Amino acid sequence: MRVGVITFPGTLDDVDAVRAVRLAGGEAVNLWHADRDLHGVDAVVVPGGFSYGDYLRAGAIAARAPIMDEVVVAADHGMPVLGICNGFQILCEAGLLPGALTRNVGLHFVCRDLRLRVESSATAWTGAFAAGQEIVVPLKSGEGRYVADAATLAQLEADGRIVFRYVDAAPNGSTSDIAGIASANGRVVGLMPHPEHAIEPLTGPSADGLGLFTSVLAAVMSA
Repeated sequence: MRVGVITFPGTLDDVDAVRAVRLAGGEAVNLWHADRDLHGVDAVVVPGGFSYGDYLRAGAIAARAPIMDEVVVAADHGMPVLGICNGFQILCEAGLLPGALTRNVGLHFVCRDLRLRVESSATAWTGAFAAGQEIVVPLKSGEGRYVADAATLAQLEADGRIVFRYVDAAPNGSTSDIAGIASANGRVVGLMPHPEHAIEPLTGPSADGLGLFTSVLAAVMSA
């Protein structure tokens, strides 16, 4: 299974995402923001960082990079796509996920290990988990407060598209303690915390994050 990992100017966590893909048993393929070819990958990770320095607003410029045109088309055809932190912001800006990520409540950058509850295991990226399972992964962001209008929030709830919630009150003020959501078909997932930093106990608070990467490999194999 070939999983593409995109690098934009200002991306910080692409190397970590590549390592997570490899540790899960996949072949990581580096993709550049100016590419117009996904090079035959089976899934895509849009990693965290500060693409284009978060100018205008986080993810706004990266969402219009040439590679994202290809990602949008591929996602529309069912390719699994994961957006982590800045990647989540980019997916929202690109229209692949609803809502937006705004400045944290209190305007403080949050960096800590947090417990998340897996609300849905029915996505391409969460099949290895059980609904209701709690995992521990790091959060590090200044613009991680998820917001959406009332109709969108109601639809996400009704459709079971809220994938992760903060177990304790969201430190960033995210609406309904939402940490991650999915597209209508469950193939596109975005979350603010960093599963790629929790893939083995030696380097992270847990190995819980590896489950997202093993999940997508299994999903692609079974498709």
